[in-house]
Amino acid sequence: MKLKKYGIPVITVILLCALDQLTKHLAVLYLKDSDPLVLWDGVFELQYVENRGAAFGIFQGHQTAFFILTVAVAALLVWFYIKIPSQRQYFLLKIPVVVCFTGAIGNFIDRVSQGYVVDFFYFKLIDFPVFNVADIYITCSAVFFVILFLFKYKEDDFTFLSRRKETDNGAPAHETPEESEDERSSDNN
Repeated sequence: MKLKKYGIPVITVILLCALDQLTKHLAVLYLKDSDPLVLWDGVFELQYVENRGAAFGIFQGHQTAFFILTVAVAALLVWFYIKIPSQRQYFLLKIPVVVCFTGAIGNFIDRVSQGYVVDFFYFKLIDFPVFNVADIYITCSAVFFVILFLFKYKEDDFTFLSRRKETDNGAPAHETPEESEDERSSDNN
């Protein structure tokens, strides 16, 4: 049970993070100090940029704030993931948590190792800020969160976030056998 709940997400984070780091490495090798690689003239190109700011290049040069913010967001995502029940109905909720965490870690690795984030995707048609694979992870997971919150889950589905479960009349609710087993095993570790 622990392997399924934590092993698969950890492996997913490692693989997605490796993909992010590989694409950034390739951008450094083939795009740095060269003209942009035009894939679709006037629409999309690969262009090497060293981003010392946050998303879309805002807050340039505030590295300490980004370290603190990234650690806080990553910790919040881990806490949220741990709180998500193992029931099948919550499976879709775990996906954007893992993907968003990976994006945060991918860019954090760059900030720690280089002092900047390597960006290289550029939509010239709309002059969209240059971004990278980790940014795609963060953006797609945020959109997926919103879709899930609007169309799949209701407020009652998030009672797992409260420490003590209660019924509608305020009395403590009885836990399902699966929840009790998960909580007991996590208390033992």
